[in-house]
Amino acid sequence: MISTSDKIIQYIKAKGQVSGYDIAEHVGISRQALFKHLPKLISSGVITKIGTPPKVFYLIHKIKIEPKISDFKISDKTKKIIADTFLIITPAGNRKEGVEGFAYWCEKNILPFEKTAEEYIKTLQKYDAYKKRGLISGLRKMKSTFAKVYLDEVFYLDFYSIERFGKTKLGQLLLYAKQSQNIKLMKDIIKIIKPKVDGIIKKNKIDGIGFIPPTVKREHQLMRVLEKGLHENIRKISIVKIKTDVAVPQKTLNKLEDRIENARNTLVVNENTVCRNILLIDDAVGSGSTLNEVAKKIREKNICKGKIIGLSITGSFKGFDVISEV
Repeated sequence: MISTSDKIIQYIKAKGQVSGYDIAEHVGISRQALFKHLPKLISSGVITKIGTPPKVFYLIHKIKIEPKISDFKISDKTKKIIADTFLIITPAGNRKEGVEGFAYWCEKNILPFEKTAEEYIKTLQKYDAYKKRGLISGLRKMKSTFAKVYLDEVFYLDFYSIERFGKTKLGQLLLYAKQSQNIKLMKDIIKIIKPKVDGIIKKNKIDGIGFIPPTVKREHQLMRVLEKGLHENIRKISIVKIKTDVAVPQKTLNKLEDRIENARNTLVVNENTVCRNILLIDDAVGSGSTLNEVAKKIREKNICKGKIIGLSITGSFKGFDVISEV
């Protein structure tokens, strides 16, 4: 006589991925009885599950021996750098960080771990050379892009992506926080950037802060979560995104002049209070046209007596690169 557990296993093998409801229906037991069997099969490594309630599916566990971190012949310093900087979201939506994530990436790309780790560190050093006190200045790029720049300084907290290794940790978090409207990822971004935002505010005596509003309507807007989560106790500069017949996100525009026109005609600075120094925060800077046009409107309204500083979570490495994903 075939046991209930064997019936469950055979059914999952035959179907691939099945819900608890389907298993209970096929085996002919109640859901209460089923969920006495499933945890035992999962803990024994026979089956596994994917998804979160109420959409959970069960499948046969394909055993794969994961390498241990101690197996990798790299220095403690290299391990720490990778632990601090590397993050990948897998195609299946799993978050892998640090050495584990890097090992996954190397395996996926059929690359030797130790050699690739050395190359990763050298690549980071190349890009870190552009950072000063943890910030990347984008002002030179802005000046080479626009006839007139209305910002006194532009900073990126990191590049969106780097050669060969793709999106940086902040780049990964930013992309999937926006695309999946994932509040947890947004809060992770806040944890990383808040100390640097606080430092900029203190050093530059910022008394006004503005958040560039989004174009695409979403239930969870990244910039609103940032505004609330950063807890900056200074005046908020009201920046309004005008509703048009068709919402055209900046990321869909490949020409610089189109991006400038988009920012100029859809963003309004709805503020009359005068500030000494203003900080403008955006999520990603490709051309910088949005920050520059908002700064121009602030100058035209004479509501800033001192500096206007632009800050982006990520920015492109070269001239006018379109960060089209976010």
